[in-house]
Amino acid sequence: MKRPMFADLSLLLVTLIWGTTFVLVQNAIDFLPPFAFNGIRFAIAAGLLFLCLLIFNRQQLKHLNLKFLLSGVFIGFWLFLGYVTQTIGLLYTTTSKAGFITGLSVVLVPLFSMILLKQFPSKNAVVGVLTATIGLFLLTLTDVTVLNVGDGYVFICAISFAMHIILTGKFSNKYPTLLLTVIQISTVALFSLFSSLLFEDWRKSITKDVLFSTDVIIALLITSVFATAIAFFIQTNFQKYTSATRVALIFTMEPVFAAATGYFWAQERLSISALFGCVLIFIGMIFAEMPANKLLILRKNKGLES
Repeated sequence: MKRPMFADLSLLLVTLIWGTTFVLVQNAIDFLPPFAFNGIRFAIAAGLLFLCLLIFNRQQLKHLNLKFLLSGVFIGFWLFLGYVTQTIGLLYTTTSKAGFITGLSVVLVPLFSMILLKQFPSKNAVVGVLTATIGLFLLTLTDVTVLNVGDGYVFICAISFAMHIILTGKFSNKYPTLLLTVIQISTVALFSLFSSLLFEDWRKSITKDVLFSTDVIIALLITSVFATAIAFFIQTNFQKYTSATRVALIFTMEPVFAAATGYFWAQERLSISALFGCVLIFIGMIFAEMPANKLLILRKNKGLES
């Protein structure tokens, strides 16, 4: 299997993990405030990754310098900002609107890539992005209402996640994967814990009744190991073999996997438009994966048949 294809499949696995753990996170933050939850989640993940670094790849520490450290912190900052603004936005807007606006990062990534990196997406990628965006609208935006301040926060979240994807692609080519992942995950953990101290009643967050409740323990273990440590290591490692636009398109499958999880585990029902939206997102992702020469061959074959 070619390396770019394996990279895309690995990133699709990451998206599957995020989509299927969405319900767990929702249940956990009913007991543990969002900043505290993310702080503990990312701290556990950072500790696990650092332990793996010491055991399996200690020589990566030789590459650590101020420039490397700042690059990892910069990536982690955008990831943290995405989580923060999404959390604040959800206080003022609906989950469905937040899901659609967050998904607009699929449009922002190629735009920022052109502006910041002078990288222009292929025609296939452009069509795939537009198709997936329409699919996101049909899947998530069930209540079309006037925009509010929460939508603004969530749009900042979309910008932040787009920047995280672009910067991960840029710096993953320069620095060792595991150490870079440890730095960015640690950054999110520190910022989240500090935010919890400032904005949340952290004393209630660290009580035995909360921390040792079944929902919180299960959510923290699964999200810290799979949805954070493993997921962001895979993203950092494999994004160097594919384009930022393709990564953003692959990540649009997250609400599709989340919807599928809700259907099977929470007996949630999808409307016809939502199902059609899932199909369009999948088509958009597949279309962007197809080489342009294959599309030309298909067109020629159709011309011969007619």
